[in-house]
Amino acid sequence: MTKAAFVGFGEVNTPIDIIVRKCEAAAKGLEAEGLELTKVYPVTDDYEEKDIKKAVDALKGKDFDCLVVCIAGWIPTHAVVKVTEHFREKPMVLWGLCGWMEDGRLVTTADQAGTTAIRKTFFDLGYTFKYIYDIIGLPSNTKKVAQYARAAEAAARLRHARSGMAGYRDMNLYGTQCDGPSLKRVVGPEIETFEMLEIEQRYQKVTAEAKQAVIDGCMSKWHFLKEAKRESMEMAAGYYLAIKEICDERGYEAISLKDVDGMKKLLGFPPAPIFMLLADEAGLATVPENDCLGNITQLMVKYLTGQCAPYLEFYEFFEDSVLAGVPDYVPAEIVDGEVTVMPAAFGELSEGILNVSRVKEGEVTMCRLTACNGEYCMHMVKGFGKTPMKWEEAGWTQPAPQLPGLRIELDDVPAFAENVMCQHYIISYGDNTGLIEDLCAILGIDII
Repeated sequence: MTKAAFVGFGEVNTPIDIIVRKCEAAAKGLEAEGLELTKVYPVTDDYEEKDIKKAVDALKGKDFDCLVVCIAGWIPTHAVVKVTEHFREKPMVLWGLCGWMEDGRLVTTADQAGTTAIRKTFFDLGYTFKYIYDIIGLPSNTKKVAQYARAAEAAARLRHARSGMAGYRDMNLYGTQCDGPSLKRVVGPEIETFEMLEIEQRYQKVTAEAKQAVIDGCMSKWHFLKEAKRESMEMAAGYYLAIKEICDERGYEAISLKDVDGMKKLLGFPPAPIFMLLADEAGLATVPENDCLGNITQLMVKYLTGQCAPYLEFYEFFEDSVLAGVPDYVPAEIVDGEVTVMPAAFGELSEGILNVSRVKEGEVTMCRLTACNGEYCMHMVKGFGKTPMKWEEAGWTQPAPQLPGLRIELDDVPAFAENVMCQHYIISYGDNTGLIEDLCAILGIDII
């Protein structure tokens, strides 16, 4: 549950019961949105500053990721700043409540007099904050406030997140690399690389009984269109356990593997079923081909939405849509119906277990973190994903598999194509643009 601090302000000469009533309603609205609040109100500009001290003492040492500065009426700026300066490292919401109608007249406590006096001050002080105000006759903006609080929580989690990278720069790709120090400075996560040799060494120690337990307990959930080789099943189970052991030991929440030049070329095993198990059973964010920023984008989206944040890559552009699919796997969370697999081989690669599941339709948000001229930015677009026509990628053994994918309708395909940043984009279901915008604002990342 997202934790936030809630401080309600009102001027000492305003009737105290009005300020309390307004703050209480605002706090209850945020709690109804799922926030866990540490609440302090009313805080006034009393001459001895007892309320200010009370607020600071109540919040010091408390665990929260966002400070909600709720302005329930006019308040001199100094009274607010004397509280907020103790927590200036926290993202804040400057939230102005509003008046009400009574017997045909408008009654106000001058909430927006307070916020308009404070907004520029917050900016000048260098705070990370969002300004939100309520309007008489419209629903209170509790959803917007809660959304920003969730983004602040995601930013805090990213600061200490860790991603595992087996190998580096698969296929010598350029767009999947990243700069570690700038990523740590701006976004927060650490990408730790380890050798594929370590996976192989651990794999050799996995017992036949442990492999069988994965086959019986996890892989038995899959619908096989054709029986896979026993060796393929055991390799998938064994490598999954080896990689999961590394992730568990080191606290990785996301993982990528050297795919084409690693698992396939050196070990002779396409890793699709390994990724499926890591995503579905271990709950990890997964992307192939050492895609560093793809992995980090997944963590950003996962922390914001709670979804698995799968990757899709582009195969074709149309006038009104893009064909986005995968040549290997999708997590079970986005499968429409049964998780369906089949043994298949591509080109000169060894036969592996390929996911051919149908992907859920619906509104989607596609995004990708990238670096442009040394600065991080997020390319993002909203679309609607539909089941595509029958299609195949040339090179698969015939009859070629129907790869998982979506034909995603976009408002402006040329504009998207002009800014596309990589073959891999991360999707989430629903319109999550507001959440992503809030997170990027907190991190200082521009939106494209």
